[in-house]
Amino acid sequence: MTDLNRMGVAAKDAAQVLATAPTTQKDAALLAIADALEAEASWILDANAQDIADGRAHGLSDAMLDRLLLNEKRLGALAADVRKVVGLRDPVGEEMEGRLLPNGMRLVKRRIPIGVIGVIYEARPNVTVDVATLCVKTGNASILRGGSETLRSNVALVHAIQRGLAAAGLPEASVQYVDNPDRALVTELLRLDRHVDMIIPRGGAALHRLCREQGTIPVITGGIGICHIYVDESADLARAVDIIENAKVQRPSVCNALNTLLVHRSAARALLPDVARRLAQSKVELRPTGEALAILEADNGGATIVPAGPDDFDTEWLALILGIKVVEGVEEAIEHIRRHSTEHSESILTNDLANATRFVHAVNSSAVFVNASTRFNDGGQFGLGAEVAISTQKLHARGPMGLEELTTYKWIGYGDGHIRG
Repeated sequence: MTDLNRMGVAAKDAAQVLATAPTTQKDAALLAIADALEAEASWILDANAQDIADGRAHGLSDAMLDRLLLNEKRLGALAADVRKVVGLRDPVGEEMEGRLLPNGMRLVKRRIPIGVIGVIYEARPNVTVDVATLCVKTGNASILRGGSETLRSNVALVHAIQRGLAAAGLPEASVQYVDNPDRALVTELLRLDRHVDMIIPRGGAALHRLCREQGTIPVITGGIGICHIYVDESADLARAVDIIENAKVQRPSVCNALNTLLVHRSAARALLPDVARRLAQSKVELRPTGEALAILEADNGGATIVPAGPDDFDTEWLALILGIKVVEGVEEAIEHIRRHSTEHSESILTNDLANATRFVHAVNSSAVFVNASTRFNDGGQFGLGAEVAISTQKLHARGPMGLEELTTYKWIGYGDGHIRG
């Protein structure tokens, strides 16, 4: 029987050790974790193959199965990513600012670990390694609860992670996994405020809502992406097709993949048939509305065309589906994004500096791009190493949550017999 309170106590004790562990020891643990992932590859991949077989038997979509899949290449990339984190600067102990007060006391603000982080997530077993890696580097303990569809994979991954921790002399309880699929344990974890300092959900809207409503612990929300690209009338249309294809097709099952294409009216008739032809090669289903529908019904480029429904512009597809709308200009594009975006990733394709500036200033998503794919909103792409999540809220952390976002701070005052008058 899973005893979350016992896990919480163990995590709190481990966090105390991690908080004062030198960078050299934490890095040694990360290198040992990478080695253990490779040494236990056969067991990990066998466990994942069983998860994939069960998922296929239960009718999971191809997009979901792709999120679940581990193979030799992906597992090797995970181990490589762990080693890359070793090379990143450890933010713990960094003095963020300092000042000398008029009374002679020296005051500094120093980065420290948050403590114990609970992460609740669905599919994508790579999250297990990403979270564990960044938490160890920043001196945080973690309690992980993945989806039942990846239970075997995650148990195998955590076994390798704990083996690496032990090899470096750090507590195995620094990274723990809730290996019971009982959903009641999610609510119990959300209320483990005596031991857990922060909750990060990675999954759909229902999971985020559950964490906000049931949790007694601060929750960092994000990872739900209804992402937009707006093609302005001045855009280079040939490059626009390449960017749109990349944003939609490269990895359609992730949160920074393109969901909605907005096109300036003067560019629509030239651009949309070319977009349709390119995306038809990847079997993308197009869901246009209004004028976009009329243009694509006249020339669909071989793509499947389904008229957009009333909820389509508020749906995160995580699949090869793309909503399309023609707009009058940058202001209508901004307004559409304001009404339908989850404030994850948006992009404008333009050669008009004024429109680019207006878009960047008016769109308040966690990442806004000019002439680039939305797929760049990623910790690795931003040079942060792996990430625990992409936050779309406005407090504490925003965008990819790398090492610094897993720290808080404390004030330290250095006096010389100071007393307050």
